[in-house]
Amino acid sequence: MCDDRTDKDIELLSRRDVGLAAASMGVLWAMPQRTSAKAKARIVVEQDVIIPTPDGQADCYFVHPARGKHPAVIVWTDVYGLRPAFRAMGKRLAEAGYAVLVMNPFYRSAKAPVVPADAPRNAEMRAIIAPMRALLKPDAIVRDATAFAEWLDKQKGVDNRRKMATIGYCMGGPLVMRTAAALPKRIGAVCSFHGGGLATDKPDSPHLLIPGTKARYLIAIAENDDKADPLAKSILQAAFKSAKRPAEIEVYTGAMHGWCTLDSPVYNATQAEKAWSRMLALFKAGL
Repeated sequence: MCDDRTDKDIELLSRRDVGLAAASMGVLWAMPQRTSAKAKARIVVEQDVIIPTPDGQADCYFVHPARGKHPAVIVWTDVYGLRPAFRAMGKRLAEAGYAVLVMNPFYRSAKAPVVPADAPRNAEMRAIIAPMRALLKPDAIVRDATAFAEWLDKQKGVDNRRKMATIGYCMGGPLVMRTAAALPKRIGAVCSFHGGGLATDKPDSPHLLIPGTKARYLIAIAENDDKADPLAKSILQAAFKSAKRPAEIEVYTGAMHGWCTLDSPVYNATQAEKAWSRMLALFKAGL
C-alpha cells in the first residue's frame, strides 16, 4: 500500500532531519496561512458538527467564512483521519473563500481523532486502523458523500447554486473520484493529492468512474509513487481524454508520498504550496 511505502521512506530520513522537520512545522503552524499573494484571509466560523448518515453519526469539522455564501468543499483525509493538521488545512481553505467540511472517515468505528497526535506512523498503528478502513467500501463512500453533500446544501454559509469541490489525500484520492461519480450534478472540481489506487486492474477501479462525472480534475502525484507505479498516470490520462474531462496530472519532483499534509514527516512546503495554488486555480475554473 502507499502507506507502507511512506513509512519505509520516512525510515530513510535521519533522526536529525525529522527533528528539523518537526521544528519547522512548529514555526509553520505559528505563522498566518497564506491564501494567495493578493487575497486577504477571511474571518471564519469553525464548528464541530455531527452529520447523520445511513450508517451512523459522522463527526466532522465545518468551517466557512463568517459572511456570505460560498462554494462547498468536501475533504477526505489520509489514513490517519481527522486531526489538527486537517483542521488547519480546512481553515486555511475557508479563509480563501470556501465552506469546508472535513469528516472523520472512520466514524463507524470511533470518534476523531482515532490516532493520537504523538502516535508513531508505523505498521502497528496501521494495523489498528485497518479494520476501520476496511469499512470504507465503494457503496459506503457513496452513502457518505450523498449525506455530506445534502447536509452542506442546507447550510446558510453554503452557496448551493454553485458546484461543490471534493479533495482527498492518500487513501482519500480514490474516494474523491467515487464522490464525483456519485454526485455528478453537484461536484465540479476534484483534487487528489498523493492519492493511492486511482487506476488499478480491478473491476471497481476509480478511474473507470470518470466517464460518469462532470468535474475538472487535479491529480498531484508524488515522485516516489510514480516510480512505484509509472503506468498509473498514463492510464488516468487516457481515461480523462476518452471521457473528455479536463484534467491536470503532474508528478511533483522531489515530493514524497504525503508531502501535502502539514504534519507529515515528509511535508514539502515548496511543492505543497504549488499543489495548493493549482487547487485554487481549479476551483476558480470549476466552481
